[in-house]
Amino acid sequence: MTAENQIKDTVTGNDVVLFMKGTKTMPQCGFSSRVAGVLNFMGVDYSDVNVLDDEGVRQGIKDYSEWPTIPQLYVKGEFVGGCDIVTEMTLSGELDQLFDSKGVAYDKEAADKIREANG
Repeated sequence: MTAENQIKDTVTGNDVVLFMKGTKTMPQCGFSSRVAGVLNFMGVDYSDVNVLDDEGVRQGIKDYSEWPTIPQLYVKGEFVGGCDIVTEMTLSGELDQLFDSKGVAYDKEAADKIREANG
């Protein structure tokens, strides 16, 4: 299977996917750690793909999304963005709205706590 097919299958076969450096339990860069931390704190059930395990996937995800950086978050097959975008969406409440509209379960109180702590 090509990296492109593997990426497409992963993105379309999971409700929420984070392509990151490291894993959700052991991120290996600050930006990946921030996004994984938000998703973990909010109790989102998501798949993590460690791009450090496969150079084809590491470059392939950048080509797939036409986005140059990692991490990359996908919700129901749709590219959401990287660390800065996910952070902004979390603080503005847009991430909550996206999860609500896509039927993704998350802890609303945890999302509110993130905003309170950063308000």
